[in-house]
Amino acid sequence: MTSRKTFKSRVRARMGKTGESYTTARRRLLESSDRPPAVPPAVPPAAEPIRRSKVSEATIRERTGRGWDEWFALLDAWGATERTHTQIARRLTGEYRIDNWSAQNITVAYEQERGMRAPGQDSGGHYYASGSKTIAVPVDRVYGAFADTGLREQWLPGELRVRTATEGRSFRADWQDGSTRIVVGFTVKGDAKAQVALLHEKLPDAETAAQMKAFWRERLAALKTLLEA
Repeated sequence: MTSRKTFKSRVRARMGKTGESYTTARRRLLESSDRPPAVPPAVPPAAEPIRRSKVSEATIRERTGRGWDEWFALLDAWGATERTHTQIARRLTGEYRIDNWSAQNITVAYEQERGMRAPGQDSGGHYYASGSKTIAVPVDRVYGAFADTGLREQWLPGELRVRTATEGRSFRADWQDGSTRIVVGFTVKGDAKAQVALLHEKLPDAETAAQMKAFWRERLAALKTLLEA
């Protein structure tokens, strides 16, 4: 019992020093000691591809001017493995002036590739669901389907509290449950074609994440049908 309390104290001391979550700080200490390996995450890595595979190299390069390996090299040089999720995302939006949607995707992909989190799980121990769809209409129409309340209700019933929105680029809002949120990015794919990619954050568990993933697959299909009709 004493040993367990001592280890917990070390974890919390590291959290205070580095800003890491409890899970990350605990894993780092275990990796640097001769203790048995940490218990595997509830969702095994094979259950879902890492976030890097969700957004293509071409999309990230088009939106940010750099590819995955370039971003990972920059973050490695900055020492991002010792930083929190918020610190990394702020670095990307502040230093490199990229949009929030791209910054979140790069941050999550980096954390997963460097073993800082399990796929489908965020740095605070929550889960997320994602989805994307290419739609044969101009990007401003796809963006409007989120930003315009009347149009949004035709394919996504219920109220959202919009946090930030950049026309034709990104949309961020609190979800209807009041405790989770969505981050949406829009990419031009041609004069009359665009891609929408959505991330639903702060979900409580893997089961809810799976349910919301199915929900968004259905809703994005409904959006495509509506706009292409």
